[in-house]
Amino acid sequence: MPRLALLLTTLIWGATFPATKAVLEQIPPLSFLFLRFLLGAVLVGLCLLLMSRRLSCDRAVLRASAIATGWLFLGYVLQTVGLRYTSASNSAFITTLYVVFVPLILCRFGMRSWLATGIATVGLWCLVRPTTVLNLGDMLTLGCALAFAAHIACLERFTREVDATSLFVWQLVAMSGLMLLAMGWEQPPVSAFAPTMVLGIGLAVTGGLATLAFAIQMWAQQLIPAQQVALLFALEPAYAAWLSWYFLGESLDWQGWVGSGLILTGVIVGSLEPSLSERERVLRASPAS
Repeated sequence: MPRLALLLTTLIWGATFPATKAVLEQIPPLSFLFLRFLLGAVLVGLCLLLMSRRLSCDRAVLRASAIATGWLFLGYVLQTVGLRYTSASNSAFITTLYVVFVPLILCRFGMRSWLATGIATVGLWCLVRPTTVLNLGDMLTLGCALAFAAHIACLERFTREVDATSLFVWQLVAMSGLMLLAMGWEQPPVSAFAPTMVLGIGLAVTGGLATLAFAIQMWAQQLIPAQQVALLFALEPAYAAWLSWYFLGESLDWQGWVGSGLILTGVIVGSLEPSLSERERVLRASPAS
């Protein structure tokens, strides 16, 4: 069930690609990210208010939220700035290298996990076909991939140590504040915030549906190893390519279809690895050495 939920959330994040691409014709990226996280924080706050759910404000929760938010914010900023100096295909491929970085950060070297990661990485290469010449944008985006990998790794630990709901909400609040500061650096014109249909749809997808996807990730990471979560997220560029092909009429040749098929194969192979809860049951059932 958690893996299926993550597959659906990845589909939502794949849908944010064409939605964001259309919105960025109107508003600068960091300003849009501010609106996105602000809307998400407001919606979640209203839901918690209706449920009469109180948030935890103890030191452990705030510390975990600050660490996780730091990595998340760094990932978004490096990715956004990196896009100014590199191609979209390079950015898509390098960002998704968090699939490789997560098991490296956690020092997990299972054979099946690495086989699945290798298959998915080859598929990513075929799908986005990045150039082999590195530039400043590529290096910044590589830092973005490391930051996102660190965020995924942090959530595996923190969602088991503190209240996951509070951790989720404080990240949204902190990201809204940080993106507000970043928006000041962009100095967007007032016209960028005009209430157009494109902006409304973009915020509905990214601030509404993507916030729900983030909440599901917080829940699922209590049950699934971080390297499996990262592998499932590798489907995001495949989803984005399929949705852009269907809704925006962008081309997707045979190499793109083969690449997305390899990504899907890697995800299936990696999903056969037992979850954390299954591992714990096995360890408890096994005799002591």
